[in-house]
Amino acid sequence: MDADLPTHSGLEARLVALVAPTLEDMGYEIVRIAVLGRESPTVQIMADRADGSLISVEDCERISHAVGAVLDVEDPIPGAWTLEVSSAGIDRPLTRAKDWNRFAGHQAKAEVLVPIDGRRRFSGVVLGAEDGIARLRLDDGTEAALPLEEIRRARLVLTDALIEASAQMARPAETGEEEKSKVGEEDPAGRKLH
Repeated sequence: MDADLPTHSGLEARLVALVAPTLEDMGYEIVRIAVLGRESPTVQIMADRADGSLISVEDCERISHAVGAVLDVEDPIPGAWTLEVSSAGIDRPLTRAKDWNRFAGHQAKAEVLVPIDGRRRFSGVVLGAEDGIARLRLDDGTEAALPLEEIRRARLVLTDALIEASAQMARPAETGEEEKSKVGEEDPAGRKLH
């Protein structure tokens, strides 16, 4: 799998494969895709600009229209579904090695699928990632090596330093526009309109 794409499985992996090329062509990257619900599922796409700057509401709308068109043609989800597109936000998930490297020095929490030295949850300072291993310096000064493929979830912890760093990443004209954008309503036949 491409090291710049987050690790997914099942339907979510198929969705990543379907929409990643479109987003890349538009100058965006997938941070995470999640499918929530069963009867009328919601496809949540979290994205970043390829240059690392924060995305705006308008970016979310462009992504939603493009991805919605791809998913309508490919039809990987039977029946009615809803699409939500958002920025990764300040206290973002760490899903790729590049996220771990980009946010080195910031606080994070992580949970692994298989216990490491008897524990599943870790909290500390992000040290980066290399060769499929993410590293955290824990509060006791020890270092935890977490295999990226075994990380169930990892997220930055909101701190003043993270807020300051995020403000520097924002594009001046669009500062503060990183809220979620939901686009689309269902037509009477149950398909999503974009």
